[in-house]
Amino acid sequence: MIDAASLPNNVDALKEIVMAERDRNSRLEHLIAAFKQALFGRKSEKLDADQFELSLEDIEVAMACVGAEKDTSSENQKQTDKKPRVANRGALPKHLPRIENVIKPESMACACGGDLHVIGEDVSERLDVIPAQFQVIVTRRPKYACRSCEEAGVNQAPAPAHLIHGGLPTEALVAHVLVSKYADHLPLYRQAQIYSRQGINLDRSTLANWVGKAAFELKPVFECLVENLKTSTKLYMDETRAPVLDPGRHKTKTGYFWALARDDRPWSGEDPPGVAYCYAPGRSGTFAEKILDGFSGILQVDGYGGYNRLTKPNRPGHRNEPIQLAYCWAHARRKLYEVAKNSTAPIAQDGLNRIAELYAIEADIKGQSAEDRLAVRRERSVPCIDSFELWLNEHQARVSGKSPLGEALRYIARFWKGLILFLNDGRIEMDNNAVERTIRPIALNRKNALFAGHDAGARNWGIIASLIETAKLNKIEPQAYLTATLQAIVTGHRQSQIEQLLPWNFEAQISYV
Repeated sequence: MIDAASLPNNVDALKEIVMAERDRNSRLEHLIAAFKQALFGRKSEKLDADQFELSLEDIEVAMACVGAEKDTSSENQKQTDKKPRVANRGALPKHLPRIENVIKPESMACACGGDLHVIGEDVSERLDVIPAQFQVIVTRRPKYACRSCEEAGVNQAPAPAHLIHGGLPTEALVAHVLVSKYADHLPLYRQAQIYSRQGINLDRSTLANWVGKAAFELKPVFECLVENLKTSTKLYMDETRAPVLDPGRHKTKTGYFWALARDDRPWSGEDPPGVAYCYAPGRSGTFAEKILDGFSGILQVDGYGGYNRLTKPNRPGHRNEPIQLAYCWAHARRKLYEVAKNSTAPIAQDGLNRIAELYAIEADIKGQSAEDRLAVRRERSVPCIDSFELWLNEHQARVSGKSPLGEALRYIARFWKGLILFLNDGRIEMDNNAVERTIRPIALNRKNALFAGHDAGARNWGIIASLIETAKLNKIEPQAYLTATLQAIVTGHRQSQIEQLLPWNFEAQISYV
């Protein structure tokens, strides 16, 4: 509320204040409407996830700008009854170093002639940043000789091993380049531009050489990660496009990253989460079969037909034990949602409501043991599934199979056996969203890089991205992990103990959530 005493007496000045306030309010109303549309608008009017985040940022920045303008105007008008603006400024982590700045009065003497003493204090904390700063590590190796004899020769400590022999970077700098490229999605040419602003001129090809050398040294760790994941009895799998440059034809071809993931956290399993991106030049199920060679258990996937070959017996490397496919309710729900969105379809909406009931039960048991989850599912989910099956059979018989609704119902019926597999095993989720979340960083990097330059480049991409994302899943800071891992490799870490270098075995001083 504005203090009346602070208002000018001049009518023209008052009009100017009112018009400025009305203009600010109008801009805020427009921005709030755009904000609501971005959050709650129809799906067909929404942007893709990444563009949505960018748009939301711009709206929030614009709103903050209008707010700052209003705050400044209020200060000029000496607004007295002003409530502090509520804002989420974030929590400052305890592990960050504190630099204390004590501000004392200019004089410690009282007007009566005595000395002032501390009776309390006000403490505020602000977040500061030291910009990325390069430094030069100078290594000196003195040469020693004996003054008494010449037989001893020259004594000098051996040169320490480095990832890049005779090159400029430390392992920490190489790790920084890897994280910037594969976690923060900064292509190498942009990184080179950033370095040049500090007077460090590096060609993109030089950075590429560092990345290639690191990928070569990290490949055994990646292979160990894949083998470790395949020792599990329950995994997820999904695939995503990986455009690759085809120099011979002067255009790109389509390869695929097959993401193999483990996440036992929803049922409090003991195995750590992890993901491996295995590049293949195609989408044939034979590539999935090759990647999963040696795995026997439950594989949660979407409805892609290429996975069907995995269920066949007598597959090499699997001790004649076929893989069980658990299918994804999120994909089934999506089929019904598309029908409900594009037409008035009470049957589709009824199906969505029934699936929502099942997800509500899953939300109640998340984080419980597999045994407890299974018990609840048998009590609460089985009746829902029995009712859903009757509903499905009834409407499938009545609805044309060629209609959008008929196709959605047929999709659910085709994968029914795998969709209800979660009722018999508390470790199985209702969907494969866990692996789809791990694929998102690949998609972000693909948007920035557009395509990989070669099949070998795509494989290197998969190696480094797998270790970075697995570190993040285990709440390990990726750069600290890669730095320590590269240092261990160049100093002769034993191949027989390569499992010690997996991300979840890295004990970082600082982890993040």
